Amino acid sequence: MAVLLHRLGHRAYHHRKLVLGIWLAVLAALVTCVGLFGGKLDDRFSVPGTESQRALDTLRSTLPQVSGANAQIVLTSPKGHRVSETPYTTAIARAVSAADRAPQVSAVVDPRTSGAVSGDRTTAIIQVQYSVPNAEVSSASVNALQDVAKTAERQGLTASVGGSVFSSKGVHVGASEVIGVIVAVLVLVLTFGSLLAAGMALLPALAGVAVGLTGLLALTPVVGISSTAVTLALMLGLAVGIDYALFILSRHRRQLARGTEPQESVALANGTAGSAVVFAGGTVIIALAALSVIGIPFLTTMGLGAAGAVLVAVLASITLLPALAGFAGAKLAPTADSGATPRATDAEESGGKPSLGARWVRTVVARPLLAVLGTAGVLLALALPAADLRLALPDDGSAAKDSTQRTAYDTVSDKFGPGFNGPLLILTRTHDGDSDQAAAQVARRLGTFEDVKAVLPPQPTHDPGQSVITVIPETGPDSMHTDQLVRDIRNSASSLRTATGASVAVTGTTAVNIDVSTRLGDSLLPFVAIVVGLSLVLLMTVFRSLVVPLKAAAGFLLSVAASLGLVVALFQWGWLADALGVPHTGPVVSFLPIILIGVLFGLAMDYEVFLVSGIREEWTHSGRARQSIVDGTRHSVRVVTAAALIMFTVFAGFFPLDDALIKPIAFALAVGVAIDAFAVRLTLVPAVLALAGRRAWWLPGWLDRLLPDLDVEGSSLEKDTSGPDKTPAELTSAS
Repeated sequence: MAVLLHRLGHRAYHHRKLVLGIWLAVLAALVTCVGLFGGKLDDRFSVPGTESQRALDTLRSTLPQVSGANAQIVLTSPKGHRVSETPYTTAIARAVSAADRAPQVSAVVDPRTSGAVSGDRTTAIIQVQYSVPNAEVSSASVNALQDVAKTAERQGLTASVGGSVFSSKGVHVGASEVIGVIVAVLVLVLTFGSLLAAGMALLPALAGVAVGLTGLLALTPVVGISSTAVTLALMLGLAVGIDYALFILSRHRRQLARGTEPQESVALANGTAGSAVVFAGGTVIIALAALSVIGIPFLTTMGLGAAGAVLVAVLASITLLPALAGFAGAKLAPTADSGATPRATDAEESGGKPSLGARWVRTVVARPLLAVLGTAGVLLALALPAADLRLALPDDGSAAKDSTQRTAYDTVSDKFGPGFNGPLLILTRTHDGDSDQAAAQVARRLGTFEDVKAVLPPQPTHDPGQSVITVIPETGPDSMHTDQLVRDIRNSASSLRTATGASVAVTGTTAVNIDVSTRLGDSLLPFVAIVVGLSLVLLMTVFRSLVVPLKAAAGFLLSVAASLGLVVALFQWGWLADALGVPHTGPVVSFLPIILIGVLFGLAMDYEVFLVSGIREEWTHSGRARQSIVDGTRHSVRVVTAAALIMFTVFAGFFPLDDALIKPIAFALAVGVAIDAFAVRLTLVPAVLALAGRRAWWLPGWLDRLLPDLDVEGSSLEKDTSGPDKTPAELTSAS
């Protein structure tokens, strides 16, 4: 791999105009495709094979208005008045009529006939039903409902609009994300001491993000792409793109400072640091693509979309970056007064002041047992809240506090009870006998279940043997009691069929969300086992060691556990929620743990390879265990620190978004990167290696012969290209 990347770096440098032209042409073609054929984003959550999904699919053909999107117009009378008073009944009637004329609306339920009026007669709910899913509801239709609410407010009522039509928010890039990129640029400038070098690291990342996102959006006409998948691809593509360019460019500039000719320096950096980038990017891609085996379509598109963005970031780093470096030539070499030259030429080891990173590693190596116990103790303490982890999908109750859907949700919970925000649909079917009588019997029996607030009369469908019963739980859609109610009804399906002659299936948005969370929760431990097992095999192959992969896997698990603990403390328990602008506390987004594991795994392997490869190189040269740790991390510490800071700022830039899906994911990734880089890789790794001493590099002979040699560090390449009399042309032909 190192030899191929060395050759690729040479050719990209030499044919830089062609490489740049190809990237621009691909981007232009994708932008054109998006403009001509781009479709809508699809935020449907479905779980093929589950009871709720099968029943919902049935209802799409027998009762479409129940299976489609829905909205609620919540109307409240002024203080001291009731909605049953004449001026307000007139306003409600006009609102019902106006809502019925909105585009795509299939049915509107008048609260005066349905009884959707609160017990104190101050609030009424107009139910609006669509026959199309959320993804197909036009913005014009939603705007029409909001206009209805504004008209009602002018007539004296307080109005808000909620429902599933607000679940799709699209992709938002605002000031916080821009600030994150600006901070990343500042980190690059401080790291390189050069605006040119900082821009050189940023340009390939931005180009990769542009190509990755337009490519993903170009697939919307044929593949269901969610807005969350696009945002996650943007977040990951930008973060890893900058980091990967940083790793290769820092190696290139270090070689330029030592006098290496620019074209050969680019090729060597591509063959050495680029090999580690390909390895790290490959692990991220594998982990994200593995999400498809869980069998949930929206999670599959998220994983594959993010994996595609990472793949493009890797390609940009090993092709576009060498080409852009070709335009800069020797100008990328650090100047004598920038501070980068002494670091690159090891001047600090010949009397210069050691860097902060080098001093930190020396401190850790001097007291390794204390460092291991202290760091592990802190991480385990942070991980304790993770034992209380609960998973669910967000709803309007997770929206921003000042949003119309959150206002509607809170009003309904307060006036009608939290269960009205998450009704269950019970699909009954009889193959013979009186279906209406059987459905009525099922409805009466459902009313006796614990945590059931109300059961609405059965509603017939286009299938004469089928009916739909709406059950209103006592608790909200993300409550453990609602989850248990769904289980209780399903566990009683056999007895209900024996007593009534009707089969029952629980469905609806709440039931589907519960099934999604259950499937993801059940997949969590197997997914962790796959990822940890993969890390053990990969690192054992790279470093020919048992201690290194075991230590890396243990550190990775600590990073994940501590990150999840902080997520639970903030988003579930509500610690510092007001200070950090978290609008709602409750169960954690159900696919967050798996996304965190997949992404953090690749980044952890990234930092592990860059740190430990330098240590192993020093160990093979000197044979001094503890000194090789200090010498081997001298350059890597600075680069890994900069990379982690860039990752942190990019992820943190998405945290202020008022998106119940993205906010916790951004927080988890930001704190996860910080914990893994600074607590695990820069503290636990050198401490454990210092404790292990020479045993850190032991591997049984039979296993050493069995494992392939990946040469991620590019050591064979450096040997082949180290001859002082070889010209760049000879090196290219030799590779």
